[in-house]
Amino acid sequence: MTLFLQFARYATAFRDFVSPSYRPERHYMRGPGPACARRVGEVVSSRASFH
Repeated sequence: MTLFLQFARYATAFRDFVSPSYRPERHYMRGPGPACARRVGEVVSSRASFH
């Protein structure tokens, strides 16, 4: 069983080396954010429409 676990660790490490699972597009914001909307003058929060 120990030999199998060791082989599984090596296989996982090799797979992560060959094709890493990190994808930057999942971690960065897309499009303009709230600071940009405030500069333009748009209403950012939906609570402003209830007042």
